[in-house]
Amino acid sequence: MKILDKYILKFYLTRFLGVFAICFLIFIIQTFWLYIDELAGKGLDIITIGKFFIYFSPKLVPLVLPLSILLASLITYGTLSENYEFIAMKSNGISIVRSMVALFIFHVFLGIGSFYFSNHVVTLGELKSYNLRKNLAKLKPTLSIREGIFNDIGDLNIKVSRKYGDNEQFLEDIILHSISEDEINRIVVKAETGEVRNLNDNYLQLVLKNGNRYEDLNPSSAADKQKYPHSKASFEEYILNIDISDFNNVNLDEENYKSTYKMQKINQLKTNSDTLKTKFDEDMEMFGKNFLVGHTLRKLPNLNLNQIQNLEYDLNSSFLGILDDPEPYELNSILSRADNEVDLYLRQLDNKKKTFFLQQKLINLHKLTINERYSLIFACIFLFLIGASLGAIIRKGGLGLPLVLSIVIFLTYHYIGVFGKNAAEDNSLSPFIGSWISTFIIAPFAIYLTKIVSMDRGFNFSFFDRLYLIFKNIRSNNEQN
Repeated sequence: MKILDKYILKFYLTRFLGVFAICFLIFIIQTFWLYIDELAGKGLDIITIGKFFIYFSPKLVPLVLPLSILLASLITYGTLSENYEFIAMKSNGISIVRSMVALFIFHVFLGIGSFYFSNHVVTLGELKSYNLRKNLAKLKPTLSIREGIFNDIGDLNIKVSRKYGDNEQFLEDIILHSISEDEINRIVVKAETGEVRNLNDNYLQLVLKNGNRYEDLNPSSAADKQKYPHSKASFEEYILNIDISDFNNVNLDEENYKSTYKMQKINQLKTNSDTLKTKFDEDMEMFGKNFLVGHTLRKLPNLNLNQIQNLEYDLNSSFLGILDDPEPYELNSILSRADNEVDLYLRQLDNKKKTFFLQQKLINLHKLTINERYSLIFACIFLFLIGASLGAIIRKGGLGLPLVLSIVIFLTYHYIGVFGKNAAEDNSLSPFIGSWISTFIIAPFAIYLTKIVSMDRGFNFSFFDRLYLIFKNIRSNNEQN
């Protein structure tokens, strides 16, 4: 390695590490505010809080790293250009592109390192942070009730639209599910308002007001089930005492959740993705056959079930044959029954469609995670080329203009990636395109800027200069008037 390469590499690394530390600190502070509701008021010691942020930190690296690379390269090459160091290089026959070689190689290895970091360290951090959050939710469950979503408290599942009061003990618009011993949701309670009272360390009292209690009965005979399918009771006040003694002995280091896709390495993701895809295809095929046989073909008159395999069988004639001879049924009765059955089938299809959508979404999330880890390698390289080229072109060091440009470019890159990921989750795009779309967009831009720098050309800002003068004259005229 030549002296120049060492000089530029050292110059860059000092700025990269500084920028990375600042950006990382900003994202840590954002994380603190994001999860403060899960940490506050639970009597946690400093070690537990420290563990929370240590476990959560690795997943911030893939987000902070691209921004740090972009900003550090902009500052580095902007400063070198502003201090006329590139002119000294050119006078000795060294081009700007040649000065990028050492840093380019560095970012290739940095990208590969980021892949292994995401595949090993980030997955471990996700495992630790996810389980710690689940365990923290068991501490002082009154404080873990979050608005607008269902919250688990023992064998109860509760949702509230609003919490208020000094200790957020008052609740509005409450829906409560009670899980029975057979793990079936048989009891539903709805109330307009409620209050949570701490009786002692082992019990909570939930006082519900102005509501209804619904319970699905489980009679021994089918006849009784038809007579008494469920019960309903209205109340002005309904009191529940909840045993929370188990919540006082929570092991925060316990790891009961190990199977989410974010915790899995590449080989595990590929295996599980293939397994999920196989099951998805089997479920689709099985549902299609069962639905066709169970709801359609077996109800056709004079149909040999062996003919189901014959795709050329004329279904229309079989359906219309029902109407040719309506006896012994009245035609209206037949049509009414058919209409009811069609409504039932449509509801079944709609429910199954939602199930298949969730299955496909989970498969897509596995594939997205795989491709995102690979795309990070190339993102590091292309963002460096963009930052270095722009820095050499604008010839501005410091944090002013480079910071603005970095934020604009990074947000564009980031939100294009978010759009691609959301579209891929919904199956609007393939997971491959959704993961790589932001990289595909910045790649031509990086190559174009590098080409401009290699030709020793810059941007023509004359248009913007004229536009600035126009606005300056307008402002001066307004002040005079």
